Amino acid sequence: MTFFKFMRMATVALPVSLAASATLAQDAPAPKVSIAAAYTDELLDEAIFIGKGEAIDKVDLVARVSGFVEKIHVKDGDVVSAGDLLFEIEPEVYEATLVARQADLAQAEANLRLTEVELVRKTELFERDVGTEADRDVALADNEVAKAQVEMAKAAIEQAQLDVDYTKVHAPFDGRVGRASVSVGELVGTGSASLINIVRTAPIYAEFSLSEKQLVSVMEQHDATVDELANEGKAPDVHAILPNGDELDEIGRIVFADNRIDPTTGTITLRAQFDNARGLLLDGAFLNLRISSAEPSQVLMIPQAAVQRDQRGDFVLVVGEQQTVEQRYVTLGRQVEAAVVVEDGMREGEAVIVEGLQRVRPGVEVDAVLAGQPTEEQ
Repeated sequence: MTFFKFMRMATVALPVSLAASATLAQDAPAPKVSIAAAYTDELLDEAIFIGKGEAIDKVDLVARVSGFVEKIHVKDGDVVSAGDLLFEIEPEVYEATLVARQADLAQAEANLRLTEVELVRKTELFERDVGTEADRDVALADNEVAKAQVEMAKAAIEQAQLDVDYTKVHAPFDGRVGRASVSVGELVGTGSASLINIVRTAPIYAEFSLSEKQLVSVMEQHDATVDELANEGKAPDVHAILPNGDELDEIGRIVFADNRIDPTTGTITLRAQFDNARGLLLDGAFLNLRISSAEPSQVLMIPQAAVQRDQRGDFVLVVGEQQTVEQRYVTLGRQVEAAVVVEDGMREGEAVIVEGLQRVRPGVEVDAVLAGQPTEEQ
């Protein structure tokens, strides 16, 4: 009996408690929030592309003759200049061959002089009707053969001299070498692996790809054809963003645009060149490349602090004329310092909440003050 009395008393007390809570909620002041207005500003349109460093010159140096490595004049990773001596392969065999070919030339020249004398003698005899025409023709042919032998000997000397020269391996251009793959005393030849690789570090290319849509946008912004994108007069500036997020303090220029869209990817390849004076761009390194429009355009911006995100996407809380909160989904562009570009979903002058977001929800009336003015915690 006591239990049922208690239940009846609790049932009566519940509406009283709810009424009291509703009264307190109505009497509670509206939460204070800080707002900022969406504003327009002039901004250069820009696009970011993923690029890759590509050396203008890079080559694996290989032996052109067979022999044992006699000397190595370079250390791994050294910076070298064009013409620097890097490796020496034993030259003795090739120097001896050169001497032999020079002796062959001397012999061929001596034989040529002999045939010339014989040709003169046989020609005189034939003209005096003492000798036969056949003897004169044989002397003439012997002379021609001797001349050919001299030319062959000279060619053999050139080949022998090349072999001697190939025993010394020089840097073909300015650059930085990698790690040597051979040691002193190792046998190398035309079929063996490379001795070392060398890469030109400055200037350097940065290769990247644009979609068809991006390509058309860049051409419209700069009033240029694909060919003119690589023309110094109309080529857009290219800025490199290094892997650590810093921007390279050099401006690159487009020096090459491919002549077709790759049908498998729907993109076209472009190549920008940078002086790379500090050597911060490396062959094979990935980086971001930024291309800006030629003229600024008007864009709508809001503080980044106003942006929230859920499963549907980015949204902001807008304070309307009646001081009530509205949730608004927006399409955002790129971030510029502490602000972000709004591409769709808002109008200039509309107020977004930047502080106090955790105290409000859509439909609630708020006490809004401009950002930067003090607000009291409730």
